[in-house]
Amino acid sequence: MIIVTSGHVDHGKTALLKALTGTSTAHLPEEKKRGMTIDLGYAYLPLENKVLGFIDVPGHEKFLSNMLAGLGGVHYAMLIIAADEGVAAQTKEHLSILRQLQFHEIIVVITKADRTNSEQIESLIQTIKQNYSFLRDANYFITSAETGQGVNELRHYLANLPELADTQKPFRYAIDRVFSVKGAGTVVTGTAFSGTVKVNNELYLSTGQKVRVKAIHAQNTSSEQGIAGQRLALNLNADLDRTPMKRGDWLLQNEPLPPTDRISVQILAEVPLNESQPVHIYHGASRTTGKLTLLQGKNAAKNDRTLAEIILDSPLFLAFGDKLILRSGDAKSLIAGARVLEIDSPKRHKRTEGRLSFLANLALAENAAQRIAFILQHNAISAHKLMWIEQLTNKQLDDAINERSAVRYQDWCFNTDYKKEKIQLILTALNTYHEQHNDQLGVSKARLYRMAALNQPENLINHFIDEMLEEGRLQQTRGWLHLPEHKIQFSQEEQKYWASVLDEFEKAQGQAIWVRDMANALAMDESQMRNFMYKAGKLGYLTPIVKDRFFLTENIYAYARLIKQIAEKEGKASVNEIRDRLNFGRKLTVQLMEYFDRTGFLRRKGNDHILRDKNVFDL
Repeated sequence: MIIVTSGHVDHGKTALLKALTGTSTAHLPEEKKRGMTIDLGYAYLPLENKVLGFIDVPGHEKFLSNMLAGLGGVHYAMLIIAADEGVAAQTKEHLSILRQLQFHEIIVVITKADRTNSEQIESLIQTIKQNYSFLRDANYFITSAETGQGVNELRHYLANLPELADTQKPFRYAIDRVFSVKGAGTVVTGTAFSGTVKVNNELYLSTGQKVRVKAIHAQNTSSEQGIAGQRLALNLNADLDRTPMKRGDWLLQNEPLPPTDRISVQILAEVPLNESQPVHIYHGASRTTGKLTLLQGKNAAKNDRTLAEIILDSPLFLAFGDKLILRSGDAKSLIAGARVLEIDSPKRHKRTEGRLSFLANLALAENAAQRIAFILQHNAISAHKLMWIEQLTNKQLDDAINERSAVRYQDWCFNTDYKKEKIQLILTALNTYHEQHNDQLGVSKARLYRMAALNQPENLINHFIDEMLEEGRLQQTRGWLHLPEHKIQFSQEEQKYWASVLDEFEKAQGQAIWVRDMANALAMDESQMRNFMYKAGKLGYLTPIVKDRFFLTENIYAYARLIKQIAEKEGKASVNEIRDRLNFGRKLTVQLMEYFDRTGFLRRKGNDHILRDKNVFDL
């Protein structure tokens, strides 16, 4: 468990921690020289069943970004106020930050009690309660590092605080220092936001690279594992020259999504806000700039809780519920705290009633399952993205999906309303096509996807189509998809013609046949034969690759499979190679390849043809 200490410079934070733990947190030479904490200082108190870790955060405004780096995975805070000086300038700023970070408990510790009297101390406590309503019910301790007053009582109280860290979620760890240790190699230090890590575990860096944990120091003690809410030093099998890492990077159990530069948040205003303003954003050990835009009005008063969007100048690795601190564009004053509701927020229609209702529901939802239900209302979302957004394990995601009666197919998650909506779009698209092309048998699966659901996951839409075929809601005839009631067919007399035409194609041994040649072979009128062969094309039996020159459709699909094999193996297919493989003349081969280009199956690149959409001729 980690407890953060915060307060004005020289109010006795470091001295108090030394009295509690016996350790001085002033670890940098400059800190010892100047007598103030610049970077984060750490002290540890071993107890019977746990080790308490204390972060001594900087009190001086200049070092505020260092202070914020240590607060991401912490649930308890101690606010340090000197009895003889009371609430000072940085105390007020730190009070605002502690309120914005929504700690589970803030403990108020009055230090330097030996420098004043009990009446002044009681007056100070009443002033704090009167001016800061969120501290009215806080626990207050009166201490002196010089005399030892109240130190044992405070230590006993801290030792009995309940553990609140979430060890069940995937491991997530914010790096705030990176260095090399002779004989050990690369070491990183930071705070574990969630989960558990063990020696020999493989983790993802936020850069996407994998590293292995060689050794762990948890709360300053060698350990086989580290858990959420602990201060951890991790020895990694990573060469900093080959695997660069820096303050602000993350170590993660789940493979990270790309960082986001657009987020929807719920903010708590610390000062009156305008509709749009530049901000400095602090998250974990990261800091960037961006623009804050209010979504529910043109202004927000102090203490207003409202919805907003933040556009980040540098993307961050954010997940739902992450806490942010927002400072003014000149970085001189705290303006708001924010809680992440949504990553990758949409670029348009951000203020519609539906959007604002969606964000409000996310803010009010009590658990991941409820939020996932809202997210899946009108969209299919990848399981990978949902696991990242909510920081869930694979099993936890499946449990949440099942709880809300949603569905997971391969990497896609969706609900029944989404499926019904997409099925209706497929049926409507086919019905419209039949009305406009009543002489055509149907369309390919790839074309139906483009017609009905182009911006949706293709493998998921194809899964719906396959289910509709199994259920009889769609039919497939010689590769063409159509509604069951839609039929075009040969007359009895045309069936006889077809038998003769098919016989000629069999004699041609896979070659194409011109309309004129077929008419001559069967002693039929050329115009009559043309009409017949084009009708056979509409029925899906024949395919014209140029005007009046036809292949059997089944041969077209066979040639497409061959070309796909060649192109996937060699990265391209040439006219000469296909000519030799099919034993065609060059002119016919060129016509065939150009037909495949027109259908979107291939794309010409110089003298070669490469795959453009390998699924066009999939049945």
